[in-house]
Amino acid sequence: MKFQIEVICINDDGKQHCEVMQIERKQLVMETLGLSLTESKAILENIQNFIVNHQVTEDLARCHVCPVCHPRHTSKGQGSIPVRTVFGLVQVPNPCWNHCLCKKDQKSFRPVSRWLQGRTTPELLFLETKGGSLIPYAKVADLLKDVLAVGDTANQVTIRQHLHAVAESMEQELGEEKPHISSNIPENGEEQPLPDGAMTVGIDGGYVRAAHKQGCVEVISGKSEVSFRRGSNESPPAKCFGFVQTYDQKPRRRIW
Repeated sequence: MKFQIEVICINDDGKQHCEVMQIERKQLVMETLGLSLTESKAILENIQNFIVNHQVTEDLARCHVCPVCHPRHTSKGQGSIPVRTVFGLVQVPNPCWNHCLCKKDQKSFRPVSRWLQGRTTPELLFLETKGGSLIPYAKVADLLKDVLAVGDTANQVTIRQHLHAVAESMEQELGEEKPHISSNIPENGEEQPLPDGAMTVGIDGGYVRAAHKQGCVEVISGKSEVSFRRGSNESPPAKCFGFVQTYDQKPRRRIW
């Protein structure tokens, strides 16, 4: 039997059909059951190219007329720009147009630059940065190549660059570092007493297996110790292996 896969674009001009792929099946075995990974990637790549081309073509036709003085922008040159998506590399039409008479200070422009930000779609950028923050960059590239039609555009250098760019963008959005609360102004507005002696903070964590091996629970514990207390009549704490063993009764006022 044969299967023919088509995609249809419905717009004001009617319907436009495009044949994506033909698949032939003869003997039914496990290897021929349904779609293969290679076939699915090819189908998605062809559909992606069809949709992108019609989206950009319709957008260019809509903005070809100046919204102010209404003449059509004349063409200065054609071209395309490659954009990486989760379903393959697509060539986006990127023409160059001349401005009309109402904008004498500007000679030419590329209308695609109104919405095109970068050369990688946000969805693919998310997959690259999420994977790159968990496993090595090369492993992320291999995984994307195995399950998506990204081709040779996925490599460890590109993923590392994208991850660092996203991290820097997030840091800029956070702004300057601001203290949570002043050390001299507690929540009740009263002045805080002088702190006790030198403080040692220890933080540790681990994973505890849940019952019947149903996942794990992450446990994080912390402890802070001070060498002495001001205004206290208590005897100095005992030392063990050169360290002072005490228990901080108010760790929250020292660590925020």
